[in-house]
Parts: sequence; C-alpha cells; structure tokens
Amino acid sequence: MQSVAVLAGVGKKRQQALAELGIESIESLLTYYPFRYEDVQQRQLAEIQDQEKVTLKGTVVSPAVMSRFGYKKTRLQFRMMQDRDVFQVSFFNQPYLKDKIILSEEIVVYGKWDAKRKALTGMKIFGSGKQDSFAPVYHVSKKIRQATLQDLIKQAFAQFGEQIEEILPVQLVDKYRLMERKQAIYAMHFPDDMDTYRQAKRRVVFEEFFLFQMKLQGLKQAEKAEVNGLCLSYDAKQLKAFIQKLPFELTDAQKRVTNEICADLKSPKHMQRLLQGDVGSGKTIVAAIALYATITAGFQGALMVPTEILAQQHMESFVSLFAAMDVTVALLTGSTKTKERKHILAGIKDGSIDILIGTHALIQEDVDFAQLGLVITDEQHRFGVNQRKVLREKGWKPDVLFMTATPIPRTLAITAYGEMDVSLIDELPKGRIPIETRWVRPPQLDTVLHWAKKELAKGHQMYVICPLIEESEMLDVQNAQKIYEELKEFFEPINAVGLLHGKMKPSEKEQVMEQFKENQTQILVSTTVIEVGVNVPNATLMIIIDADRFGLAQLHQLRGRVGRGVSASYCILVANPKNEVGKERMKVMTETTNGFVVSERDLALRGPGEIFGQRQSGLPEFLIADIVEHATVLEVAKQEAESIWQQKDWKLLPAFHALASYLANARKENVFFD
Repeated sequence: MQSVAVLAGVGKKRQQALAELGIESIESLLTYYPFRYEDVQQRQLAEIQDQEKVTLKGTVVSPAVMSRFGYKKTRLQFRMMQDRDVFQVSFFNQPYLKDKIILSEEIVVYGKWDAKRKALTGMKIFGSGKQDSFAPVYHVSKKIRQATLQDLIKQAFAQFGEQIEEILPVQLVDKYRLMERKQAIYAMHFPDDMDTYRQAKRRVVFEEFFLFQMKLQGLKQAEKAEVNGLCLSYDAKQLKAFIQKLPFELTDAQKRVTNEICADLKSPKHMQRLLQGDVGSGKTIVAAIALYATITAGFQGALMVPTEILAQQHMESFVSLFAAMDVTVALLTGSTKTKERKHILAGIKDGSIDILIGTHALIQEDVDFAQLGLVITDEQHRFGVNQRKVLREKGWKPDVLFMTATPIPRTLAITAYGEMDVSLIDELPKGRIPIETRWVRPPQLDTVLHWAKKELAKGHQMYVICPLIEESEMLDVQNAQKIYEELKEFFEPINAVGLLHGKMKPSEKEQVMEQFKENQTQILVSTTVIEVGVNVPNATLMIIIDADRFGLAQLHQLRGRVGRGVSASYCILVANPKNEVGKERMKVMTETTNGFVVSERDLALRGPGEIFGQRQSGLPEFLIADIVEHATVLEVAKQEAESIWQQKDWKLLPAFHALASYLANARKENVFFD
C-alpha cells in the first residue's frame, strides 16, 4: 500500500511524527491498533465510585475560566449540572477546549471523579450526539494526538479499505470461524460492541502468529532441504570408548540428546539444534562428546561462550576430559597475549588444534579454521544474531548446536527458536540434593551470617552476591567493596574473604576464582560475574543481597552455582520487595528449583522481551498477540503452518495464492525475514 503522505492533512512534519510511531505506509496505519479501550458509557453521579474514570453528560452552568500557573501550565475550569447536581470540571493543559464549552448547552465529558471534592478532572470532551459505549486508546506522542490518529485511520479506510485482501486460506478462516481480514481490521478500531472487538482481536492474534510461523517453518524446511551440508562420519567405536572412560555414567536424558545430536552430525543435512538443560544438568559433557565425534570425523570444533571466566573453566574441563585422548584444545579470549595468539591462530589454520574455546574473540577476522565441522555457542542468547552468524561462516556450512542453561518456556522456544530442532536434558545427575531456598528480610541478615559461620566450620564455602544497581557499574563495584569490607571484619581471621567484580582485569578475576576453587578463600563476595557456569562443588551456601533487584531467571542462574557437590546446599534471598511482583518472585524461588517452572513464571511476570532482551534474542514484536496470554493460539498456528509446509508445492495451489504472494512481498521488504 501507499505512503501515509497521500492522506489529507499529512505534510512533511506530520509524516515524520507518524514515522516516529512506526507508521509510514497506509497498511502500517490501518494495523496500528489501540492498546486498550476505555469504558465511556454515560453514567449517573449516584452510581459512580471515588477515583473512577467515567463519562458524564450534563449542562454547562458557568462560563469556562482559564488560568495559568507554573511554566506553560494551564487550568480550564467550569461547572456542570446533571439533573439537580452541580459539580466542578477541570481540564489541565488543554486550553484549546475552551471554545467547546458553551454556557447552557449540553456537554459530554470523560474524566476521573473525585467524590470528596465533588469534582471531575477532565480528559476529553465528546460531542453531545450519540455516544459510543467505549473508546480506543492508542500509543501516541506529543506531536500526534489521539483524535488526529483516529481521523487519519478513518480517512485511510474510506480511501483504501477496499484494497484490504484476505491472506489466510479460506479453510482456516472457516475451520476456526475467524472474521474476514478487512472486517477484523476495521473492528479493531471501530467496533460496534465489545463482542465484535473480541472477535476481531481473535482473528488478528491468530493471523500474527500464523504468518510468523509460516516464516519460521519455511526457514526450517529450507535448512532440511539443504542436503549438501557437512556429513560428519564419526568413528562410533572411538566415541563409545571415550564415553566409557568418563568418570561417571551419563543420565538417560544425556544419552537421549547425545543420540539426537550424533544422528544430526552423520546426516548430510545441516544441523541447527538447541540444547536446553537446567543449571547443573550436564550440558558440557554432551558438548564434549559432540566435539569428540566431530574430531574423529576429521573436522575441527569451536565453542563460544559469553565470559572469560566461563571460557577458562570449559578449557580446564576439556583438557581434563581429553587428557588420555589425542586431542588438542586451545583457549582464545580478549586477554590472550599476542605471541600466544599468533601460535593459536597458526594451529587453527593448519588443523593442529582440534577444539577452540573462547569468547567473541573467536569471531575476529583473522581467525581461520582448516576444516570447521561443528560450532557450539553456550548461553547463546547472550550473543547477538550477527555474532552467531559470523562464527557459523568461519567454515563451510558447519553443523550448529546452541546451548542454554536459561530454561526457555515452550511458548518462547516456539517463537524465538521455532526454526531449530530442540533437545532437552530434563533430569539432573544422580546424587544431587535439591537446593533449599529461603527468603529473609534485611534485619535478619545478622542471624543468617551467624548461621553461615557454622556452615563454613564444616569446611564448606560461600558466595555472597551483591545488589545490582542498573544505573552504574561503578556503584555495583562500590557496593561489592563495602560488603567485602564488612564481611572481612565479621569472618576473618577464621575464614578468608575474596572479592570479584566486573571492573577487574581478566588476570585478577582468574586469580580470585583460582583462590576460591582451591579453598584459599572460603567466602567470595561478587557481583553477577559468577552468574554463568562457575563450578566450585565445595560451595554450599549462597546469600543474595537485595534479591528483589534481580529477575527470576537470573536468581535461578545464580542459585545454580551451589548444589554442585554431594552436600546439602542453601540459597538465602535477602530482600524487602516494594511491590507484589517482587514478593511473587521471592515466593517462586522458595517454592521450586525447577528452572522450567521458574522461567514460565518469569515469562508471566515480566513478558518475553525482558527475559533475553529484545534485540539480542531476535524475539518478534507482535502488534496484538501475546505469547503468554495467547499460548494456545500460538501452538495451533504452529501446527497449521507445519501442516501447510508439509504439502508438496503448496504455493502453487489456488487456495494458498494470496498467502504465498503476501509472504513473498514480506520477504522482499524485510517485513518478516531478517
């Protein structure tokens, strides 16, 4: 459809103001839906409550008087009478309304009622004619008012409404008794009643999810059709021997996902798999097995992780695991010294290094692999889409395995990773005792610290996580420093206290972590740099200060740093939440240690965008659909999209012409395709 500039009243300034709202075309204007509706049904004074938003009809019984106060602030006041009741009406900073308030004439005003003052703080004035019972409310700006936007939408419908075509196949419209597209878009803005609006919204939600799933399933089909990927014919005997030499037996879940990954490696089709597993479920060993299989097939493997501490830890684990095998492992991070870096780059290029572990340093231009067969990214939501893509392009279509210990609710997995196959490690290694989580208020911290002394006396270790202050990393460090000094005074000389924070040099962090691992320090005061992957089995106690400042997923990740050995472990949340959401988070943490339950609740409390961060995760921004509220619709849309893509040459069938055409245009305009 055409630009909004074709509408009357849209000059360059207004066009720019609309563009700031994301409205550039007639189509984006028509699908700029209200985010809520206000009940504007006319009411009687006798039936309304204090502080209620209401619409009142009455007669103007005093002239409108405008006064100025503060900087550029105005107050418009007049009196209205409904039946025999007279009340005051005030409008703030809307001086242009004065001409609409005419003495002795009827007026309809929407606003907030103050019962004590018998006064209405006005928000808008309606005409005195037939009044709708509810009104749409749009996200607008100072440059575009609600009324202006509504007028433009009405004008767009009058001129272009007939051009709105049905996209969904008729069979789906009939099957789910959906409103037609043109009717639904109109009813989203100008519904006759709430039932009409609900039907329109139902249609729009399904359409949004369905079109998105058509795109995702298309990507998945394209990946599967790619038969000229790498076929890693690994040595099954060598792989079995490696697994048998492990110092522990794999869990059933680890065996299952290992088989799924190995089947992908052997297949000539390109692997794109997401490996999900809760904190401590043993994803690292699965990654090691997959990498060893890759090496026996004559290829190299790469493992990219978000932090240097985690890269160092994986390096130590892999060196230990492959000690008896003919496998060369190297570590490349931002702090790798120049001479060592040159040596590593040469080894990757000539193929003498089998596995390269590192941070985003792996994706720098001069990192060239001889024959890259498998790329694994750990905690992959921490990397931008482009960073992951660059690593994949380091070889010729290497197989790709994404790993995450942030359990992703099914609804999120369907949207963010719908084009991938998903493997799930849904059990913890044998002998793990569930972590006991308790929530205490700040005044009880002293009691907790005295109890901690007894726990440390048993030879165990403790993390103390400092409050997160989003505004300033510098303040985070000051906080950590302050708590470190206080705990030194309380615990030393019996127990040594260490300090770890984000402003330290990598070498300093490494030294502090090494001292904690070796039990030279028994207490580690830290900011959230220890959140992912740090493994000290002797640490059985974690205290999180101001725990209500953290999201549920992050609290769960932090908690996962303890409970990694055979002793009972505890996580103490010190918090005084100011609102119900904060209290709910604390309750969830004390009620369950299941990461998937935690993530479902986190999703419900915070919404999808905040869990990964919208830009990093590649989560779609739906106009109306909500993946939490409308999870069932999302499932249905996915099934229908899969069903269509399974039909051979579906795009050539008459029933799907409009859908195929719409998706082709969307791809050209980058509306649905990255």
